[in-house]
Amino acid sequence: MSDGLPRAFGAPVLSARIRSTPEDFFVEELAGFEPSGEGEHLLLTVEKRGMNTAFAAKRIAAWAGIAEMGVGYAGLKDRHAVTRQRFSVHLPRKVAPDLAALESDELKVVASTWHSRKLPRGALAGNRFELVLRDVAGDAEAIEARLREIAAHGLPNWFGEQRFGRDGGNVAAALSMFAGRRVRREQRSLLISAARSELFNRVLAARLADGSWNRGLEGEVWMLAGSRSVFGPEPWSDSLAQRLGDFDIHPTGPLWGTGELRTQADARDRETAALQDEDAVVLRAGLELEGLRQERRALRLVPQALAWSWPSADALRLTFALPPGSYATAVLHELGPVTDASQGDDRPSARD
Repeated sequence: MSDGLPRAFGAPVLSARIRSTPEDFFVEELAGFEPSGEGEHLLLTVEKRGMNTAFAAKRIAAWAGIAEMGVGYAGLKDRHAVTRQRFSVHLPRKVAPDLAALESDELKVVASTWHSRKLPRGALAGNRFELVLRDVAGDAEAIEARLREIAAHGLPNWFGEQRFGRDGGNVAAALSMFAGRRVRREQRSLLISAARSELFNRVLAARLADGSWNRGLEGEVWMLAGSRSVFGPEPWSDSLAQRLGDFDIHPTGPLWGTGELRTQADARDRETAALQDEDAVVLRAGLELEGLRQERRALRLVPQALAWSWPSADALRLTFALPPGSYATAVLHELGPVTDASQGDDRPSARD
């Protein structure tokens, strides 16, 4: 994540490296539902090393002898990691090939069962992370104090750098696309996501600068924790204050699209003020022409079960869980610059 983004709790307390080996970045999908146990979709839970989701889906399709469109998955996972996630495989005859033939040093089948439907995107409750930071430089007491602050207060819910491409080039490419440059269909979707993410991050940066990222403003729209359900605006009350303090609700920012902003009064004024420069106006207009509707995203992210230990004096192990669509890099960013050893350069680490 760009170290140019602000931090909620002050200056960096460490510098470190992530993904010195794939095992240093472990991600496990948290199931969003229980399988039905019957149906014509074989639901596989696999653990893979050094293999991204799209490549694994192709391999599973080839193993099953079906088209790639017959394989479903809930979320995308990075190559430079050890990841555990579900795939569904459409087998109308309910005859599964030998599971052993699918396995290799890079892919293991953890569990299999039948289910009634293809696994859709987003059908997960979140992701659990086990991360090991190496070459940690910083005072251990200050690092642990920062982690306690994150656990107690949450942190800004930034979109991670994987939304923006190498050196953030997807935003510039989106501006060119909205100016008329033709792009491939699959690239178009990536650039639209980058444009929306850029606008959200700008609003979040503005709310962080004025101290309102984790509290309510007049005219606020709220998101229920653990869901994408929103409500408001409504008058400030002791009940809202209690729910905000209990992490039951979070203030939100816009995922830009057509239609009026749902926020009102002070909350709307701050959103529109953050998105008035020339590039933001172009991105807003382009997203509206694409026909996307206005949506909302929580400004605050609360890692669940955040814990840490020190395998050695310069290695820090972190474990936590995040809701779908949130990024582990947001947690690392709040600690300080963490570079990604798998990239061979100084880019910070990627992926939720």
